[in-house]
Amino acid sequence: MRYLLRSLPLAGLLLAMWLVLNDSLSIGQWSLGLVIALVLGLLAPILRPVRARLRHPVVALRLISRVALDIAHSNYLVGLRILRGDAAGAHPGFLDIPLRVRDPHALAALSCIVTFTPGTVWAGHDPDHNVLTLHVLDLKDATDLTHTIQDRYERPLLEIFE
Repeated sequence: MRYLLRSLPLAGLLLAMWLVLNDSLSIGQWSLGLVIALVLGLLAPILRPVRARLRHPVVALRLISRVALDIAHSNYLVGLRILRGDAAGAHPGFLDIPLRVRDPHALAALSCIVTFTPGTVWAGHDPDHNVLTLHVLDLKDATDLTHTIQDRYERPLLEIFE
């Protein structure tokens, strides 16, 4: 019974998406959407065997606000560089950053943070050595960027997930 109750929020969301995407509130769409939503809601946990545990929600909220500000600032800097026409003067490069975080959810969050920030892209991760490969639009100071990723993003993710 607990398993069924845990699947209801996802099933409700899937049903709502089904009805919106089909642009119909007919009884047939409700019935088909309900069956699909319940089946997928019950089967979804099988696809995700490792459950995430949010240990420090306040740290998570601070991280979210920091990331939002960093993304806005990076958008401004990249846009300014493009408008000035000095994008050709950039020094792109790859950077290897050793990581301490190992939780798959924390790594996924870090990949989103890095990729959402203009000028940086998650290029790869070596799970054996736990090293992140990052592509940077303008790699001026590799050491500074390494410390920024480790201190601003990885440290809070360690608190949140591990």
